[in-house]
Amino acid sequence: MRRTPLPASARWQPLAVLMLVLTATALLLGLGSQAHAHAALVDIQPADGAVVAHAPQGFSLSFSEPTSPLVLKLVRPDGSSTVLDRYTLRDATLDIIAPADLGTGTHVLTWRVISEDGHPVGGSSIFSIGAPSAGGLVAPQEAVDWPLRIAIWAARTLLYAGLFIGVGGVFFTSFVGGGTRPVQRTHAVLMLAGLAAVLLSVGLQGLDALDLPLGSLVAALPWKTGLATSYGLTAEIAAASLVAGLAALAVPRQIGRLLTVLAFIGIGLALSASGHASAAHPQWLTRPAVFLHAVGIAFWAGALLPLGVAFASRTSDATPMLRRFSRLIPVALLPLVAAGLLLAAIQLASPSALWTTAYGRVLLAKLVLLAALFALAALNRFRLTGPAEAGDGVAAGRLARSIRVEIILVLAIFAVAAAWRFTPPPRALAEAAARPAELHIHTEKAMAEVTVKPGHVGPVSVGIVIMTGDFGPLDAKGLTLVVSNPAAGIEPIRRTATKGADAVWRVGKLDLPLPGRWQIRLDILVSDFELVKIEDAIDIRP
Repeated sequence: MRRTPLPASARWQPLAVLMLVLTATALLLGLGSQAHAHAALVDIQPADGAVVAHAPQGFSLSFSEPTSPLVLKLVRPDGSSTVLDRYTLRDATLDIIAPADLGTGTHVLTWRVISEDGHPVGGSSIFSIGAPSAGGLVAPQEAVDWPLRIAIWAARTLLYAGLFIGVGGVFFTSFVGGGTRPVQRTHAVLMLAGLAAVLLSVGLQGLDALDLPLGSLVAALPWKTGLATSYGLTAEIAAASLVAGLAALAVPRQIGRLLTVLAFIGIGLALSASGHASAAHPQWLTRPAVFLHAVGIAFWAGALLPLGVAFASRTSDATPMLRRFSRLIPVALLPLVAAGLLLAAIQLASPSALWTTAYGRVLLAKLVLLAALFALAALNRFRLTGPAEAGDGVAAGRLARSIRVEIILVLAIFAVAAAWRFTPPPRALAEAAARPAELHIHTEKAMAEVTVKPGHVGPVSVGIVIMTGDFGPLDAKGLTLVVSNPAAGIEPIRRTATKGADAVWRVGKLDLPLPGRWQIRLDILVSDFELVKIEDAIDIRP
C-alpha cells in the first residue's frame, strides 16, 4: 500500500520540537553550571626557594580554582620520598599536614592534582630547613609519556567519530532520510568503536591523572581515578548517548526516533560536562555554547555519510534528501559558528595567543581545515546542489565525490581538536603568568620575604616583610630595594620602599625588562647608626 505523503509542516514538526528542546537544554546548562576553570597555582607555602628556621607543620597550595589531590609527595634531602596523605581542602586551597620527622636540608614538595575541568596539573617546589643542602636538590622534571599521550589522542578522536558521525548520522537518517542498510551498518560500527573508545579513555584519564605508564592500565586504580574525575561524567553521558544510538537501530521507528533525540542531546551534554572550553568563565555562557557547538557539528557531520552514499548509489531518495538538508543546514551552522567564535575569543584572551601558544596553533590548524571544509560546502551548495536536484548525473557524481572529501576533512578536524587535550588554553596560562615570584632571604641579622607581582618581565610591584634573624619583629627606620642583573649587564636599580599600615614595605613602578636571574638586595636602616644589607637571587619568568 502506498503511503500518503505528510504535509511539510507535519514532516518538520519533530525537528522544530527538537530545536526547542536543544535551546532549553542549553539555557539550563548555563543556569545550572558551577564556575570552574583550568586550575593554576597562585600561591605556595613555604614559598619556592624559601629557607625556614624550623620544620613547617604543614604545607599550603592555593590554586585559581578548586582542585582534588591525586599524588602528594615530599622528597627529602637524602633522596627518599614520603607520601603526604593527610590534607584538607579549603575552597581553592589545599592544606597538607607535614611529616613530624623533617630534618634540616633541602626538600622538594611535589604535587599532582586534578582541576575541575578534568585535566591533571602537576608541579614541584623547593624549600630548605635551617640551610640548603650541600649541592642542593633539583625539582624533578615531568617527562612526556608519549605512548600514553598518543593513546589518549587516538581514543578521543575515535570517540568524536562515534558521537558526531555515528550518533549524528542515526539522528539524521531518522528525521531526514538515507537510512539504508549499508549506512546503518557503518553508523553501528562507528558507535561501537566510539563506545570502546570512551570506556578505554576512562582508564587512560586515570593513568594521566596519576602519572602512571600505559602498562598500568590493567590495574583497578586508574579506572577508579578516571571515573572520579570530571571527565568521568563526560564518559558516562557519552556512553549513554552511544548506547541509545545503537538501540535506536533495533527498535520500532517511533521509539527509535525518541532514542535518537535523547542520544543527540547527549552529545552536547557530554562535551559540556568537562574540558577546557566548558570550564571557562562565564559559565552561564560557555557551557551552553559548547552544547550548541557540539550538536551543530553532529548534525552536519552526521548528514555526510547518508548523503554521500545516496548520491554514489543514485538512490531515488537522494534528491529529496538533499533538498531537506539544504533547508536545514543553515539552522545548524548558525549556532555552530557563533558558539565556536565565542569560545575561541574567551579561550585565547588576546589575538596574539593564536600564534604564540600551543593552544592557538592547534586552533589555527583547525581553522585552516574548517576554511577548506566551508569552501567545499559552499561549492556543493551553490554549484552542484541545483544541477543535482534537477537530475544532472554529472553534478550528482561530483557531489558524491565532494562529500567524500568533506568526510575526510571532518575526520582531520576531529584529530586536530583531540590535541587540545594536551594544550592549556591561553586564559589559564595568563592566570599562571600572574603568579608572583617569591624569595626568602635569611641571615643572622635580618631576614625578609620578598614578593614580586607578577613574577614575569615588565612592570611589577614588590612587597617586602622584614624580620630579625630569629624570626622576631624588626621595626626598621627605612628600606631601600636594589635590583640588578649582572649577566645581562644591567647595573643596580634603586627604589625606596614605603611601609604600609600592615607592616609590609612596598615598591611600585619597577620595570624588569628581561627574564632570568635577578639579584635582590635590601638595604635595611635599622637605626641612625646601623645599616643591614641582605641579598639573594630571584628568577623572573619571560
